[in-house]
Formats: sequence, C-alpha cells, structure tokens
Amino acid sequence: MKDVTTFLWFDGKAMDAAEHYTSIFEDGKILEVTENGSAGPGEPGSVLTVDFELAGRRYIALNGGSGNAFNTSVSLMVHCDTAEEVDYFWERLSEGGEKGPCGWLKDKFGLSWQVTPTLMFELQKDPNQVKAQAVVAAMLRMGKLDPAELQAAFDAA
Repeated sequence: MKDVTTFLWFDGKAMDAAEHYTSIFEDGKILEVTENGSAGPGEPGSVLTVDFELAGRRYIALNGGSGNAFNTSVSLMVHCDTAEEVDYFWERLSEGGEKGPCGWLKDKFGLSWQVTPTLMFELQKDPNQVKAQAVVAAMLRMGKLDPAELQAAFDAA
C-alpha cells in the first residue's frame, strides 16, 4: 500500500511551524530538512521542505511562498483521552492564534485544528438518539470541548 502524507504550504515559515508542532507533541520529531539549490525556487541554502512526524504520522512543510493561505475546510484533529490533554493541546495549539467554537482553533500559522475528546465520539454513537443529540447540542455551545460537560449532557438527557 502507498503512503499518504499531509503536505502543508507555508509562506517562509515551514521550519518555524515544524519546530512549533514537534515541541507540542511528546513524540514529535523533525525527520529531514531539504534546502533550496541553485535551481530554486528559493534562495540557495534556504529551507524548502521540512519532513516531520506527530503522533506517528508524517507531514511535510513547504516554504511555497505567498498566495495559498490555509482555511477551515481542512483541519487536523487531535484525539484526547482526558480533560488534561484537551486543555494542553487547546492552549498550546492556539497560542498566537484564534480559538473558535466546537473545539476548533487556528494556530499562529493559520492552520485549523480540532481538539476533541474521544469520549464525545463514543457518546454520539450511543443508540439512544436523545442522549446522543444532547451531546451534540452541548458541543455546539462550547469553545474548548469539556468532556465532563459532554458526559453531563448525555447523563441528563
């Protein structure tokens, strides 16, 4: 089977982004840096791409120049097992960025993330649709997702 790698386009900030992301994820690591040569597209010796890994998944950050900004139609989701993990990733990924609704945020590079408790998906899959939809309704009222509040909405329904 072929690998599928997420390729992220940055405007001169590929190394900064890769270093930022790998500092947040415990197992994050930079795998390889490729520099521009005499053919370009950037200045010879400047960073062209940074291969890095987060949570066992490979990404490539490209210094592709301006004109291709991230938007919310694509996001990276962080699955969190505890409220402490939600708090950690919510705060670290949103530093210098923008916190949004329903667990979504934009980081300081404009990349969208979803910081999501795994409990939410478990509760939403419950065969009791009244309880499952109570979880959705609670989620829609939140910024950062709180597993305890999601569980309380489920239990109260």
